[in-house]
Amino acid sequence: MIYTAFLLSAFCALSVAFIQPARTARRGHFELDMKRVVIVGATGYIGKFVVKESIKRGYDTVAVLRPGGVPKDDFFKGASIVYADVTDPESLAKSDIFNAKTDAIVSCLASRSGVKSDSFKIDYQATLNCLEAARTAKVDHFVLLSAYCVRRPLLQFQKAKLKFEEALTSAGDIKFSIVRPTAFFKSVSGQLELLQQGWPFVMFDGDGSTSKCNPIAESDLATYMLNCLDDETKWNKILNLGGPDEGMTMRRQGEMIFDIVGKEPKFWVAPIGLFDAIINTLAFFGKFFEGAEDAAELGRIGKYYAVESMLTTDPEERFGTTTLMQHYERIAKEGNEYDPYTTVFASKPKSS
Repeated sequence: MIYTAFLLSAFCALSVAFIQPARTARRGHFELDMKRVVIVGATGYIGKFVVKESIKRGYDTVAVLRPGGVPKDDFFKGASIVYADVTDPESLAKSDIFNAKTDAIVSCLASRSGVKSDSFKIDYQATLNCLEAARTAKVDHFVLLSAYCVRRPLLQFQKAKLKFEEALTSAGDIKFSIVRPTAFFKSVSGQLELLQQGWPFVMFDGDGSTSKCNPIAESDLATYMLNCLDDETKWNKILNLGGPDEGMTMRRQGEMIFDIVGKEPKFWVAPIGLFDAIINTLAFFGKFFEGAEDAAELGRIGKYYAVESMLTTDPEERFGTTTLMQHYERIAKEGNEYDPYTTVFASKPKSS
């Protein structure tokens, strides 16, 4: 009996040590905590990096794509692809997004234009649709990609994001982590191609030393967002986040790029009043012509990012290992992902 009991005890111990981890094994790797993570906005600029990081961690990763969406293999290999229209609650309900117990949903949804109709359709209503679907499915945690700039909400997309943040924080039955990055590397890279072509670096804040930022790399941001799942200090919190750099002025950004591309520095200071004149004119015509008010809002967006600082100074609000200099050095060789907000005259980089 003693021998039999010993064998049973040993078997139980081995079961805990080996069999339980095996239940969480995925593609040959063993994970201490096998999570099922749903990612909406998965094909967006940050969303695809969140998908890649989730797969890397061995999570059961579900990437939600709009009908007709095409995943990029290098980011989505190893993820389950589910198609659903996030603007349609019925489409979400009929999909297989939550057909298994889900630990977290990560929203990287963002309007493409930033105009009022698009912002409240995506940044607010579509994201709210995902929240309600997650609550119905008893999902434990909602991680939201928001924006640092909502602290001073002058633009329509900022107001839409804040309206959803309020809905999320008041839900009460789901944990949340609201991540507000200062800026993406892409948003401070649009002039690099222009400088390579011989154009001057354009600034709107006088001598280029007024506004500062410490943008964050897309991969570092994805890592931070998924860290929220296990870090209790990030639960039910609004988290301002910048990259590892000190405050970087517009002039300093230009100097860095000129040095990397081997061009003599040339700066052109555009009067901020130019924005105001264009915005006011478009806003006036917006009373009579459809689309003019949307164009005025795009002008407001351009002005906002030209003069506002996007900078975190608290050490706890800085994260990552990739510096802006390293990013500029890379895209000078590989090309930059096209951004209609910041790249106006430069050609789109050729596909490799």
